[in-house]
Amino acid sequence: MIRLNVFIRVGAEHRAEVLKIAEELVAASLKDEGCVAYDVFASTTRPDVLMICETWSDAGALDKHSASDHFKTLVPQIEKLAQMKLERFEF
Repeated sequence: MIRLNVFIRVGAEHRAEVLKIAEELVAASLKDEGCVAYDVFASTTRPDVLMICETWSDAGALDKHSASDHFKTLVPQIEKLAQMKLERFEF
């Protein structure tokens, strides 16, 4: 299994838009084959931080997700409005 924690740092002026895009990404990604879990969280202590937490069954499933239309469309939209940092864990 592969776990990705994607930290999103976003200013107040773009937070609502980034959260909406992230929620769209979550809804589409949950339908991807091999997706075990996919969710977006808002920090309770830092209003400028969101996190997408995703779990994949294997590298092949993650590769297909990364090549999907929804990923290639929505992630660049988030990147234009916010800073993203990725942590990857395999277990």
